[in-house]
Amino acid sequence: MARKFLGSRIALAIALSSGLAVAVAPPAMAKKKEKAAAPQFSDEFRKAAAPIEKAMTDATKKLPAGAGPNEYAAAQAEIDAALGGDGKAAFEAAVPAATTPDDKHALGSFMRNYGILAKDLAFKQKGNLLMLESGKLSPESVGAINFDSGVTAYQLKDWANAAKYLRAAKAVGYQDPNNQLDMILVDAYKRSGNTEAVLQMADEEIAAAQASGTAPSETTLRNALQQTYSAKQVGPSAKYASLLGRYYPAAWGVAISVVGQIAALPREQDIDLMRLKYLTKSMTEKADYFTYLEDVDPRAYPGEALKIINDGLAKGVLTEREIEADKTNTSSRVAQDKASLPSVASDANKAGAKVGVVVGAGDVFLSYDQPAQAETFYAKALGMPGVDVDKATLRLAMAQALQGKYTEAEANFAKVKGSRIPVAQMWTGYVQSKAAPVAAAAPAN
Repeated sequence: MARKFLGSRIALAIALSSGLAVAVAPPAMAKKKEKAAAPQFSDEFRKAAAPIEKAMTDATKKLPAGAGPNEYAAAQAEIDAALGGDGKAAFEAAVPAATTPDDKHALGSFMRNYGILAKDLAFKQKGNLLMLESGKLSPESVGAINFDSGVTAYQLKDWANAAKYLRAAKAVGYQDPNNQLDMILVDAYKRSGNTEAVLQMADEEIAAAQASGTAPSETTLRNALQQTYSAKQVGPSAKYASLLGRYYPAAWGVAISVVGQIAALPREQDIDLMRLKYLTKSMTEKADYFTYLEDVDPRAYPGEALKIINDGLAKGVLTEREIEADKTNTSSRVAQDKASLPSVASDANKAGAKVGVVVGAGDVFLSYDQPAQAETFYAKALGMPGVDVDKATLRLAMAQALQGKYTEAEANFAKVKGSRIPVAQMWTGYVQSKAAPVAAAAPAN
């Protein structure tokens, strides 16, 4: 299953207050001064909010540094007592009177803080939204309150609004101390079924990283790959898998396995994906070796099959007992098959050679790790009528990649069309990683 390859969803450990403690009370609502910068409170709000301000100020000023649940509960109880036994009711009664921007900012701050003290997420969120609605937040506070609103909505399972406010925080360049914003935003998008937004975020980060000459984060690439795999999108899965392998070579096994599963390629095409898995040293399980052997067919390409068997035995992934019969049958074919190579080349080089003979010669030499010879035959075949252009082009590019001709290889991989595109995309990531290595992004703190 893909989840085996991509890992479990990261647990989101978010404090109730999202890292934001009870805030300093808003400007005191004393008689307004004749200054342009002075808050503009309505008379109705001053009257309704005066007892709230006093109760909040008296209770919160007693909170010690590092106050916790017990101190918060005591402060809430004090506020409730000062407001007639029901603090929430007193706050709600003041809402209609909050008509000016400063009214809303002040009441929102009080409500948010009370919600934190009372561990009441929904009430805290009302306060957050009043503050945002007021338009009176300082520039440095806009991102923080949007982030807090997004996290609170997330905790309330209000995925759409969680994404809305987190996106707003991101838009103003805010980053929380624990660097969780992107992770929570992506998860909110996923939970709301907004696949396009997840991928748009990934594409924006990838483009920005590439423009700066750095690697996109591995988490971003894995998230995008998981999303496209879950949506059964072959092309996009190959795109992100290729990028994952390109920038994080240790992940080639994951990337190739995911594409192999979702593309469900026929054996004659899957072999080229398995060749990449072998090349990137990503074959680590028995299933890898048995899949490769089934794809390669020892009767057709015994030399390549024997190479894979010996590699599996050398790594201890395969045992002599389980592979003995296959190894014996394959080994018996290799000497005669290798001896026929000069004849295969001679036949393919004849002026009247059929396209099948020429392509077949390329396939045989590719299977014996002779990419230079294979390249000449694939190149010849591409100028012949009846050739399978996409197959010959793909394997021509593979032969070039194996020789280190990365520029030529990348250009030819880009020409591949049809069902072989996913394999071409994966090989493209490989040649790009070799032609222009980029340091992996530093992990988030």
